[in-house]
Amino acid sequence: MPMNKFYLTLFALLFPLAVWAEAKKPNVIYILADDLGYGDLSCYGQKKFQTPNIDRLAKEGIKFTAHYSGNTVCSPSRAVLMTGQHSGHCYIRGNLSGEKGAALDPKMTVLPEVFKAAGYRTGAFGKWGLGHTHLPSAPNPLSHGFDEFYGWKSQGIAHTYYPSTAVHNGKEVPLKKGTYLHIPLMEHARDFIRRSVKDGKPFLCYIPTAIPHAAMHAPKELHDKWRKKFSQFDAKVGKYGAGGEECPDVQNPIAGFAAMMEHLDNEVGAILTLLEELKVDENTLVMFTSDNGAHKEGGHDPNFWNSTGNLRGHKRDMHEGGIRAPMLARWPGVIAPGKATAHISGFQDVLPTVCELVGQPVPKQNDGISFAPTLRGEAEKQQTHDYLYFEFCKGLKQKIFSQAVRMGDWKAYRQAGEPLELFNLAKDPSEKRDLAESEPDLVAKMETVIKEAHQPLSTQ
Repeated sequence: MPMNKFYLTLFALLFPLAVWAEAKKPNVIYILADDLGYGDLSCYGQKKFQTPNIDRLAKEGIKFTAHYSGNTVCSPSRAVLMTGQHSGHCYIRGNLSGEKGAALDPKMTVLPEVFKAAGYRTGAFGKWGLGHTHLPSAPNPLSHGFDEFYGWKSQGIAHTYYPSTAVHNGKEVPLKKGTYLHIPLMEHARDFIRRSVKDGKPFLCYIPTAIPHAAMHAPKELHDKWRKKFSQFDAKVGKYGAGGEECPDVQNPIAGFAAMMEHLDNEVGAILTLLEELKVDENTLVMFTSDNGAHKEGGHDPNFWNSTGNLRGHKRDMHEGGIRAPMLARWPGVIAPGKATAHISGFQDVLPTVCELVGQPVPKQNDGISFAPTLRGEAEKQQTHDYLYFEFCKGLKQKIFSQAVRMGDWKAYRQAGEPLELFNLAKDPSEKRDLAESEPDLVAKMETVIKEAHQPLSTQ
């Protein structure tokens, strides 16, 4: 065979493989709830309301039972997600007043930039939580690899769902009085998906919703529906309880919480329906998780809802209720339906996972391990962590408030100034029995891990 004909034949054989490989790069939708507890979804045990659309992700995909958020509060948790660094290395380990210092390091390659390098269109819709979103002279979502952003101006303003303005691509835009921001926010997200599919572009759609954080605000019709069931809780409560006709639910935060969860569930259902309509359902990975554990703000009562799923602790502490997060992933044809995994993973693992899926090198600062083998059902290929380390700091000087280590079935916890506590999560998932006194060798090992994993901040 002449050489030129040989190469043409070889090209013809290989070209379809190249096209197939490109086509198999999945679209990715990553939905990040805010302060959603481990027990706040019916697929994780919630009994007082149902989340059927979110539950579809579990029914048609995989449910993680040992997945951890990046930290126990908002900003540092999102920083772990973006950088792939665990909280002993990450540049921020607690929420900062005014958000100064929360912005990502421009020298790092972060999550959306990985997608951009792989030829993806990238959009973020919601609460950024890593500095202001409207200052062109400061780092913002658009300067870190997102093509589009729509959402709240700042983390502080995201305490209300009825702000006077939103930010779209770096510019503040006024909102009509009474606008429940989460509604246009999700409309922008769906429009982004439509445009990307129409243009034939693979996409990352990152949706860091504020639900169910802070004020128990929900669309009026849903609030009224739940208020009929929970009328006994009618009362004016809550730190974020500025009322008015546009947000009557501050009168009943129990009804408000159920209503906002139903709204979020409906919006997830709308996204799944859209993927089917656009015929990209089987080439789209949808992940759903939460940035930390259940909160106790705005009149929210996590005990009434068993929001922690019987885990100990809440937002702002390093017990399981503060850091263990629901995590669901659905990718028809790749992820087998109805599966559950006890693989121990965390937010730092998302970056290397997507690097593997989209064919990009893992950034140097990464501390995570890809859980792509777990998604594909290849447990025998799944690497595991020696441990997961967590560190939560408070104040302008970012002083350590609490630390934790998850090592296999064992969990170490220490609050500043107190002795280390030790729990066997396999036998005691609610961390009721401190075994530190009876396990001195393991305590010493955990202390060594804490010293090894903690890298001091310049402010400490």
